[in-house]
Amino acid sequence: MRPVNLSALRCLVVDDNAHMRRIVRMLLQGFGIREVIEAEDGASGLELFQSSSPDFIILDWSMPIFNGLELTRMLRNKETSIYPYVPIIMITGHSDKKRVIEARDAGVTEFVCKPLSAKALYQRIVLSVVSPRPFIRTKTFFGPDRRRVITPMAYGGEERRGNEDSIGQVTEVAGLIQHPKEQSVA
Repeated sequence: MRPVNLSALRCLVVDDNAHMRRIVRMLLQGFGIREVIEAEDGASGLELFQSSSPDFIILDWSMPIFNGLELTRMLRNKETSIYPYVPIIMITGHSDKKRVIEARDAGVTEFVCKPLSAKALYQRIVLSVVSPRPFIRTKTFFGPDRRRVITPMAYGGEERRGNEDSIGQVTEVAGLIQHPKEQSVA
């Protein structure tokens, strides 16, 4: 993976463990990110998200008040969130398939298992911030497209998502981030 200048990004780290927040902060600063905002629980994380408009969020699964899944659902709520497209990277020591699927279904952009490695975290940041996947809206889901590789002609059935459903809204933040397109699925 090629090096990317991440210095213009602002990150919100939400974790109830002060030691883990320090580790994540040091890694982020090592990647060149200068502005790291920290919250110790889901409620203060939501408050800081609304007031600081971070470019991406790193959050833990297990936290008091709102856990990582509850916070993700709040952040993805298009009616109440200031930026429901924000990239969300979940870190957790619980890496069983059921939890990964549950996080994905809540709208988490990327998932990193503890113990953290600098390489894994950096890759997830670059994937979610620099090369975001399109967002999908259905009756029961709003979040990044679950598919990593999109092959346009792979499925030709009745419920195939097509370009005619794309909203096509692309903007730029901090000269680096491109917000994903949203596709609406009936």
